[in-house]
Amino acid sequence: MVAGSAYSFAPSASDAEGSTLAFSISNKPTWLVFSTANGSLTGTPTTAQVGTYSNIAISVSDGTVSTPLPAFSIQVTAPAATGAATLSWTAPTANTDGSALTASSLAGYRVYHGTTASALNDVYTVAGAATSSYTVSQLASGTHYFAVSAVTVTGLESDLSAVGSKVIP
Repeated sequence: MVAGSAYSFAPSASDAEGSTLAFSISNKPTWLVFSTANGSLTGTPTTAQVGTYSNIAISVSDGTVSTPLPAFSIQVTAPAATGAATLSWTAPTANTDGSALTASSLAGYRVYHGTTASALNDVYTVAGAATSSYTVSQLASGTHYFAVSAVTVTGLESDLSAVGSKVIP
């Protein structure tokens, strides 16, 4: 199941003598609500609850005999990436020491991305001095931060540009 989607499960059980049944559970994920009256499980996990919840076991009792249902697992996955951000920039014309930077000495750029402004951990290499834009796709909902640096043919990298951001709904 995908985080943010509702989950619902209700076992079917009856007692031959018509006794009232009571349900119990072990290894219930915290994001689920369990009913001891009918054994139903309902809830909606958040993206913070992505993971596999194993060995969930529901039992039903008529007060005399308890019968376990087969244990099961629920896997919560992150929602699919939903957006993209296109960055554009102007090519630098000077090195940080003030000397001229020509197109023949500029190899390309590095685009830095992260979900916090202080941790731009994803790096995309953009080849070519004439390139002045790049699209980062497959972005999940939330705020994304970006910065760009220039790279020379000898491998020297400029300081990062100012950090910009985009909110993906």
